Amino acid sequence: MEHSQHIEAANPAEKDIDIPDIDPIDLKENSNAAQEAAMDAEIARLEAASQGLKRPWLELSFSNPVTFTYLLVGFASMGGLLSGLDQSLISGANINLPYDLHLSSNEASLTSSGMPLGAVAGALILSPSNEYLGRKNSIILSCILYTVGAALEAGAINFGMIFAGRFILGAGVGLEGGTVPIYVAESISSKLRGNLVSLYQFNIALGEILGYVVAAIFIDVKGNWRYILGSSLVFSTIMLVGMFFLPESPRYLMLKGRELEAFQVWKKVRGFDTYEPKAEFLGMRETVNMENEEQRSTGKYAWLDFFTNPRARRALVYANVMVFLGQFTGVNAVMYYMSTLMEAIGFTPKNAVFMSLVGGGALMLGTIPAVLYMERFGRRYWANAMLPGFFIGLIFVGVGYQIPIESNHRLAEGLYMTGIILYMGFFGSYACLTWVIPAEVYPTYLRHYGMTTSDANLFLCSFIVTYNFTRMMNSMTRIGLTLGFYGGIAVLGWVYQILFMPETKNKSLEEIDELFSKPTSVIVKQNVKSTVQVMRDLSRFRLKKVFMPN
Repeated sequence: MEHSQHIEAANPAEKDIDIPDIDPIDLKENSNAAQEAAMDAEIARLEAASQGLKRPWLELSFSNPVTFTYLLVGFASMGGLLSGLDQSLISGANINLPYDLHLSSNEASLTSSGMPLGAVAGALILSPSNEYLGRKNSIILSCILYTVGAALEAGAINFGMIFAGRFILGAGVGLEGGTVPIYVAESISSKLRGNLVSLYQFNIALGEILGYVVAAIFIDVKGNWRYILGSSLVFSTIMLVGMFFLPESPRYLMLKGRELEAFQVWKKVRGFDTYEPKAEFLGMRETVNMENEEQRSTGKYAWLDFFTNPRARRALVYANVMVFLGQFTGVNAVMYYMSTLMEAIGFTPKNAVFMSLVGGGALMLGTIPAVLYMERFGRRYWANAMLPGFFIGLIFVGVGYQIPIESNHRLAEGLYMTGIILYMGFFGSYACLTWVIPAEVYPTYLRHYGMTTSDANLFLCSFIVTYNFTRMMNSMTRIGLTLGFYGGIAVLGWVYQILFMPETKNKSLEEIDELFSKPTSVIVKQNVKSTVQVMRDLSRFRLKKVFMPN
């Protein structure tokens, strides 16, 4: 039943306006002339009230909100470029760094895994940073950590300095890696969210290629690892400066009760020219206000809802299982040790650095279909199509390890490189989901808490896999590690996704709230039903091709 909500004008000179209560979930479906008129009246009130606000002097503004949206996403996603760059730079630096600094095997492992370990620390400060500094300022803080860490790496004279540099830089990666997807997801249209948050993973892959290119450029220079590791200073400085010109997330501003500022930012990045952005803005306001009111009335810590609220608990489990699957299939260990692995398969040290570009290139190319088509096909379809692909790649890698290099050098290299291309390519598409899903499934008031757990989980898994890579390879053998361990997790993950992964394509963040409010058993039944339907459709298609080829 429709009832009225009384809203006081921000400007005392204005008259109060009574507008109908707006349902954030059914807004699109139940629109009518009266409702649209009420929305237009409220937008007009906010427009008039916001005129007295002081404009931030550094923030840019464009006449077309679409231009601002892509600028915002592009600059914020540069964090992915930095993350990927610093993940792959260590691969080329590892050729000479351990010898120049006289590192033991354990110290060398800690140096390689120092960044994901530091990223766990960065993830742990993500929640308080996002709560008190906001999304934008958290990204700025991460850029400062990047810069300090890279400077320490480049000037390191012993294990302590190189590890400290890797750890501090990793803290920047952890803070930025969890904040940028939130910032982007909270600022753009639901129709573009999957594609544009996927752009973050594309930039990670682009940064990894760039890291291999930098390593190749300096490979013949004395003390090359200092130039290699110090190169990220250039990009962290560019991103640091650029972030000062971008606005805060409108949902964060709304969460903090800064409604008029949220209105101004929404107007810049989304506009109010059509029904959809008006409906989504007012729906967002209604949802955030209800969440804030509930939190005030209960007087409890918000993060306790992860234990007491089934909707929040489902999101926590679901997002972190997806992160686990993305990391324990071994991709970061392969990336960090790519040059070393290339040497082991028979390439010279210099050629190993150049051949690492093949793996990095496959990873980047694999992200392009996700950026372009994830919203068309959906998260569920995308995840279940990609996991079998990189499992096949792991089979090729494992078989390549079994071929004797001495007698079948070309065959061993060919199988291994084919496997790496398939593995990295399909993983590039899949990895986009490990940023998209955590950024969208948590409720607004818990989003930074949820991203803290997902971000810490991601980098903790990365640290475990990277630090133990050599030990696991020696104890399990190469084929046992790649095909048995990594491949086995990929198969189990595929089964999990078929049963438990809901579809969030084209849903607003408020509609996703409604989806995760359903019991898990309901989601599983829907998934089984849709899977059976897809299999029936495929069977009919195959039969038609056999019996009616023309």
